[in-house]
Amino acid sequence: MSANTLRRLIIFSLVVLWEVLPRTGLIPELFLPSLSSTLVAGWNEAGEYGHALVVTLYEVAVSMVFACGFGILAGAVVGSLSRARILIMPMISSLYAVPLVILYPVFTVWLGIGSESKIAFASIYGFLPTMLSTAAGIQTIDPQLLLAARSMGATLSQLLVRVIIPAAIPTVLSGLRVGGALVIVGVVVSEMLISSAGIGYLISRYRTILDSPHVFAGVLLVLAMTVAFSAALRWIEQKASIWQTGMRGGQTEGRNIRPGALQPAG
Repeated sequence: MSANTLRRLIIFSLVVLWEVLPRTGLIPELFLPSLSSTLVAGWNEAGEYGHALVVTLYEVAVSMVFACGFGILAGAVVGSLSRARILIMPMISSLYAVPLVILYPVFTVWLGIGSESKIAFASIYGFLPTMLSTAAGIQTIDPQLLLAARSMGATLSQLLVRVIIPAAIPTVLSGLRVGGALVIVGVVVSEMLISSAGIGYLISRYRTILDSPHVFAGVLLVLAMTVAFSAALRWIEQKASIWQTGMRGGQTEGRNIRPGALQPAG
């Protein structure tokens, strides 16, 4: 049995169990409503869930730009500069160990309960692992590749964009996977704590009145967001594999460059 077939079988079994166990009374509907009742609840309130989904997707998208974009750039800079790496990395690693969710009330005091506080919180929540993974990936780059680029007169920005980040793609994508997932978690959790809109707000509101089908309808939407993010990341990995192949070819050529080979003939 192939891995894909086994994966589909597991998913199908979970779906069947989700429907059957509550229907037969083995699990109380209050704890786990059946899949069909969950889907009906979401469909009946499609407009409300649609509006909440738009709010959450906006907050996730903006947070992704800040967390992943700046995380990759900061990690590339810190990882490529030894002095900055020695000074900054221990502090970032220590900060990452702190449960940042305890700081969310501070963000609401500074920025209010609107989207701004959730974007700021989720951005920092996803920034740290993205930066750490990117900085760690820089250490795996062959020094001969950097030496060859510098000998050709590459500037720091050219090194970052054309050599360092492409060569560290596997680790960068691992950081994106963790950082992006934490961005989604950060947005939804912050909406559940203090908010007046978004999927997390609906989950928290329906939870307070013990409306389990509507709670799990919101959970399904969060699950759909994470699945879509994972699929997008797999597509990026497929595209980046072509870039990686070219980088490996350039790395081999870099090793073969003889000293003085780039000097103009004279």
